[in-house]
Amino acid sequence: MTTLPLGDDKRPITTILIFAAMDSEALPVVEHFKLSRDDGTLFPLNVPWIRYHGCYKDLNLNVIYPGKDPDFGINSVGTVPASLVTYASIQALKPDLLINAGTAGGFKVKGACIFDVYLVSDLAFHDRRIPIPGPDRYGIGLRKSFPTPNLVKELNLKVCKLSTGDSLDMSPQDEKCIFANDAIIVDMEGAALAYVSSLMKVPSIFIKGVSNFVDGEKSIHEEFKENLQATVVEIRDVVARVVEFINGKCLYEL
Repeated sequence: MTTLPLGDDKRPITTILIFAAMDSEALPVVEHFKLSRDDGTLFPLNVPWIRYHGCYKDLNLNVIYPGKDPDFGINSVGTVPASLVTYASIQALKPDLLINAGTAGGFKVKGACIFDVYLVSDLAFHDRRIPIPGPDRYGIGLRKSFPTPNLVKELNLKVCKLSTGDSLDMSPQDEKCIFANDAIIVDMEGAALAYVSSLMKVPSIFIKGVSNFVDGEKSIHEEFKENLQATVVEIRDVVARVVEFINGKCLYEL
């Protein structure tokens, strides 16, 4: 969990940074809040990173995503692009709060359902295996999100633990580590963003919608494609409610 300087949790929240891994996750939020695309000067020259920004009530909202990989022409998913663009955005924008909003795979055996949207409590990696006492804990990288008991209660949100890895499929070793992390859902960026936010002393929360089962009968890839559009609508609606709740509040009130 990010430790804030004394008194910082009593300042009004004014600037929010919302990170999404893909355009399909980001643009519904952008459209909902009627945000405008910036001119690209916020980031280093020639990077594909994209930012939309604007005001909603008392809040300065920024939605960022890594954009298309210039060599392969697809969304720059995974922990490395997520970490880089989030670090650069925090440096430039000095947000009061980071929100990671996006899709995740869920475990049917643990009660997850397609289109469920969770607020994440704990985050860890399942593919950074360093089987040496001491470094093993670093590899797992367990961190907690910023505590938001009032938000959870007011919006009646489901809460769960998240495990992060850089692969869409799940090897037997990954599965073992995911279950050791006690995770109900998995993604490809959350724990990395928790690391960056902890490093930069920016509180972070994680809103994840289940687009596919990790332990289902269907192909993960096909089920993800089939459910993506409806899942991002569910995520957008929860993000909108969360932003509405945050408006006019300080961190300690969350």
